[in-house]
Amino acid sequence: MAGSEGPNASSPTQQPSKKYDTTIFLSGPTQSDLQRNAELEKFLIDSRLYESTDEAAKRVEVLGRIDRIVKDWVKQLTSQRGYTDQMVEDANAVIFTFGSYCLGVHGPGADIDTLCVGPSYVNREEDFFIILHDMLAEMEEVTELQPVPDAHVPVMKFKLRGISIDLLYASISLLVVPEDLDISHESVLFDVDEQTVRSLNGCRVADQILKLVPNVEHFRTTLRCLKFWAKRRGVYSNVTGFLGGVNWAILVARICQLYPNAIPSMLVSRFFRVYTQWRWPNPVTLCSIEENELGFPTWDPRKNPRDRFHHMPIITPAYPCMNSSYNVSISTLRVMTEQFHHGNRICEEIELNKTQWSALFEPYLFFEAYKNYLQVDIVAADSDDLLAWKGWVESRFRQLTLKGDEDEEEEKGGWDAGE
Repeated sequence: MAGSEGPNASSPTQQPSKKYDTTIFLSGPTQSDLQRNAELEKFLIDSRLYESTDEAAKRVEVLGRIDRIVKDWVKQLTSQRGYTDQMVEDANAVIFTFGSYCLGVHGPGADIDTLCVGPSYVNREEDFFIILHDMLAEMEEVTELQPVPDAHVPVMKFKLRGISIDLLYASISLLVVPEDLDISHESVLFDVDEQTVRSLNGCRVADQILKLVPNVEHFRTTLRCLKFWAKRRGVYSNVTGFLGGVNWAILVARICQLYPNAIPSMLVSRFFRVYTQWRWPNPVTLCSIEENELGFPTWDPRKNPRDRFHHMPIITPAYPCMNSSYNVSISTLRVMTEQFHHGNRICEEIELNKTQWSALFEPYLFFEAYKNYLQVDIVAADSDDLLAWKGWVESRFRQLTLKGDEDEEEEKGGWDAGE
């Protein structure tokens, strides 16, 4: 045991100042831990959470194909706009990945989150969402093409050779994008708008997470395990006010920092132990929150009144640091806290050899847990309209949950006043 501050040392008014702060447990695994770890890894393999070698190779091929498409697209635009032959030859776009694929925790059939970084003269509104969209629409290998230009992070969704792709675009302040562009360097944020910052930061956050954990392989196994658990227990959904991939990744990374010598079976157990005791809304952070002369707003409840109302702050580690879990409401936090306590009880039984890992992943019987349910049916004229309409409706579910929370608080307030 090292350090006396405990896992909640960081708070909205005092951010951690070290790369790995408040290490609370330095011991390595016992023989029993090693045995439980072997059993956990076998369970994950038996649950088919890892893709096959053939599927992995197909993903690499698809990413290579996307890279060639965007390079041709930028060269074509450069030529059409009358730039010199040398500029056309040098014209370039680069593809990066982020999300579960970049973190190394994707499973069979998962989509690939990708970012195209292009030069300053190739814009998002027309060049990406119209010209590139039309190029993709003409390709037989591309299906289910769906542009979402009005999203918080504008995205083009499609399937390429059967692999689902979410493609973002960022135009940076360079005439020529180098093939070896270091996206983690803050210079890529110079003279860009906030939509571009959000597009870039998916990759920048994933890159920082991998740099900030003590053991990447232990982090990956633990995250793969916790994502599977969250889906089985019904708390994996950013859209409906729970947590999405980046949120779970940051929570797991923090546990890896607090227990740097622990193996995945230990980290899973410590995950539940720590977060059942976490004093929300104290934020989960992986590094200090820093300002920058670029001037983009960062999460800071001392300066930003809106940040004070976040219920479960999970702060991204790349500038500008933001709360990645602003969708969480009072009710969804309550549900997640209940599930953390449930997971903690199961892990305690596993450590006492009273049950197996399979017990942790028993699905939550959602349709047996409540008396009343609200079903939302959506209809549209055709499949394309249905895709767009479905996405819009899903994006508003959070507002429905918040309205329910507000009504519940009003009822409580009225009852208290009556007392």
